Amino acid sequence: MRTGKFAVIGLGNFGKSIALNLAKKGAEVMAIDNNYDKVEDISEDVAYAVTLNATDRRALLSQDIKSFDAVIVAIGNPFEQRLLCAALLLDFGVKRIICRAVGRNQRFILNKMGITEIISPEQEIGLSVARRLMNPSLVSYLDLPDDYSVVEIIAPKHTRNMEYGQIDFRDKYKLSLITIRRNVEEWNGQNNQHVLGVPDTKTVILEGDVLVMFGKNKDIEKFVEINN
Repeated sequence: MRTGKFAVIGLGNFGKSIALNLAKKGAEVMAIDNNYDKVEDISEDVAYAVTLNATDRRALLSQDIKSFDAVIVAIGNPFEQRLLCAALLLDFGVKRIICRAVGRNQRFILNKMGITEIISPEQEIGLSVARRLMNPSLVSYLDLPDDYSVVEIIAPKHTRNMEYGQIDFRDKYKLSLITIRRNVEEWNGQNNQHVLGVPDTKTVILEGDVLVMFGKNKDIEKFVEINN
């Protein structure tokens, strides 16, 4: 399986986390920062770790930055440095640029420059925390266009010990149950989660099951509210 070649520019908490996780998944990662200590701290965990000024055209070109499958611009403040770095990468013709933005104004400017992949970690974390506070049964979610989501929720109490076919996900709730994650006791006495595959009408939902569902956000919220 092709794992890809990535450059991560900016090794604050956000950039470092991306670089480490890419490396753990087998990607070839170049980690770049102008702070020598940050570069040294990550040097043993990635393929390459380089100390340089990412707003310097010659310095970036010296690392053959155009050869990477994607470059992640995770520079923190000031925004001007992130902006200049992104502009240089666009000028070089880098295949794929992912850039960090803080707030709507930064996102607007990057969009106008032609950056289409923009990450706002603070905003995304805030939204995630708010959603979990509002719905404690929510385990995780993937937002999709047009107000749809794929969510993982702890099975509401009124669905437990019921067969999938009895609950009428599609007609009553306008939802699709994709699969179920269930804790299963192994031979060594430990509990591990397993995916049960595509449920049939006789599949029984148990206490502690995690339901993986697809549907409109308002329909998911209604389903949880009715059955809890």
